[in-house]
Amino acid sequence: MKKVLLISANTLRMPYPVYPLGLDYVAGSLDSRYQTKIVDLNTVANLDDLGAVIREFSPDFVGMSIRNIDNTDTINCRDFLADYQNLVREIRKNTPARLILGGSGYTIFPVEFLQALDADYGIAGEGERLSLLLDALGKNESVQSIPGIVTKDTVVVTYDPWGGTVQSRFDCANEHIGFYLSCGGMLNLQTKRGCPFRCSYCTYPHIEGSRMRFFPVREIALKARELQDAGAKYIFITDSAFNASYEHSRQVAEAFIEVHVSIPWGGFFAPTIPPVDYYKILADAGLTHVEFGTESLSDTMLTNLQKPFAACDVFAAHKQALKADLHIAHYFLLGGPGESARTLQDTLNEVDKLEKSVFFFFCGIRIYPHTALYDAALKEGQISSSQSLLQPVFYKSPHIFGKEIMQVVENHANGRFNWIVGSGESKATRVLPKLYDMGYTGPLWEHLIQ
Repeated sequence: MKKVLLISANTLRMPYPVYPLGLDYVAGSLDSRYQTKIVDLNTVANLDDLGAVIREFSPDFVGMSIRNIDNTDTINCRDFLADYQNLVREIRKNTPARLILGGSGYTIFPVEFLQALDADYGIAGEGERLSLLLDALGKNESVQSIPGIVTKDTVVVTYDPWGGTVQSRFDCANEHIGFYLSCGGMLNLQTKRGCPFRCSYCTYPHIEGSRMRFFPVREIALKARELQDAGAKYIFITDSAFNASYEHSRQVAEAFIEVHVSIPWGGFFAPTIPPVDYYKILADAGLTHVEFGTESLSDTMLTNLQKPFAACDVFAAHKQALKADLHIAHYFLLGGPGESARTLQDTLNEVDKLEKSVFFFFCGIRIYPHTALYDAALKEGQISSSQSLLQPVFYKSPHIFGKEIMQVVENHANGRFNWIVGSGESKATRVLPKLYDMGYTGPLWEHLIQ
């Protein structure tokens, strides 16, 4: 029996640690011919301890999941390439196993990461193709025909969204489960893949495809109940936008009620105009937190960012969520094409009208390939087609600069605790660990609402 070690390389814990759900799906794609073990670096004290785990397990293959490329902070920006290189050195030092890269961050820069980390193979797109790769390697067959597989000879990567069976192998006995249960009690759930929206800066359509592929509603609900029975105190739905399909998301909520999911849950939502009583229906099923990807309240900027809604739609969605007595957060992404002092002020003036919410402001937009923002930056000469963007590069509006945007927002916020500007780590660092120690669970940003 071949042994497969799956490593989650993400160690970011602010504002809260994110359970590595993707590796559960990768493990679920492997049949009984493989002995699979998941190691989460959030639960490993140091690389020496990781080395000991590797030697004890003695894997034939190591899969390394790259979720984060950098911290996307324009002011205190840092990328994680050096950390990943250190991790790869530790892996190579302790095993001759073939190294396979994957994950959402990897999918954005598949060739660049493979070269920078000198890995043997990569999987761009959904990780379930690991089973196909291992089967081909076991039979000494060519892997070139498998969509998304990257080798050291690959120049251009082409792949299609995964069309096979999707199954999470969640195991409440996994060593890393306890860590997340003790840090907010949050575990993750996915209800579909693919995003139909065309937001100019977003990589989701490239990573998962633009066609929504829905998981069976009852299976989703039973998985939520499994997480609850495993000790989860809160479920975060990881879909790019849970309400991208109002019908499917409503059915999921109704199924939660049927299987007696009683813990609170939340997720990301697009602030489009909801059906009548949509948020009340979800609230009755346990929804407590709505995180809106609003980005701007200037219609000019919403058009430039190719958002599927207008500013008036945001207020309609907010009003209904507020009426359902939900905790509400709005995320703003400032500094895109056409951003100016006027559009920025328009947004800030409108934000003042949104009641009982917390606001997260990110002042600058990271440029990623396979996006309309990339094409705009290329056309404007901000980047070149031969330039690697593995090191963070941010779009620069010719009308207003990132530091100026941040200063204007901070001045307008005037110290209000529910306005989080930039990464917001200073406020989160002070508040969240204390609340977790006191036994609070969930994302906890609702405690910032004024």
